[in-house]
Amino acid sequence: MTDEQGRPEPGGLGGELETLVGFLEFLRATLAWKTDGLGEQELRRRHPPSSISLGGMLHHLAFVEDFWFGHRLRGLEPAPPWDTVDWDADPDWDWHIADHLDEATVRERWRSAVEQSRTHLREVLAEGGLDTVERRSPASVNVRWVLVHMIEEYARHAGHADLLRESIDGLTGE
Repeated sequence: MTDEQGRPEPGGLGGELETLVGFLEFLRATLAWKTDGLGEQELRRRHPPSSISLGGMLHHLAFVEDFWFGHRLRGLEPAPPWDTVDWDADPDWDWHIADHLDEATVRERWRSAVEQSRTHLREVLAEGGLDTVERRSPASVNVRWVLVHMIEEYARHAGHADLLRESIDGLTGE
């Protein structure tokens, strides 16, 4: 079932995995809704004193998806473009570079990262379920922790997106 914005509503009677993934998908869809219909200038707009933008947020979340699902859970090296970033020179590169990218690139990186994360999650779950421990050392988190962390990450940024979108064109809503 979906809501009026087309977001999948998490089921109320599902098991642990279904509930966690349901809320993550709902929040991913919330971010998509909050950024839909905006062009490059709107995606780059900030609401001072904050330095974040909706485009930066999409790009940052693309990185976060790759980092947690691909790198930490699957044990893969970072995917492009994250693999060539000098994170010591700019620890917030994922946010800043979005100002220099076109709208299509920012959106595609996020969509692609989400799709790849879904694939990584299916593969990890097939290997052992929610208790499967990450492949990076020191192995300190399991799939359950990563899903809860991603829900927290998206929920925090969905709140930011509400404020940013309202300041751009007045769009409000959950």
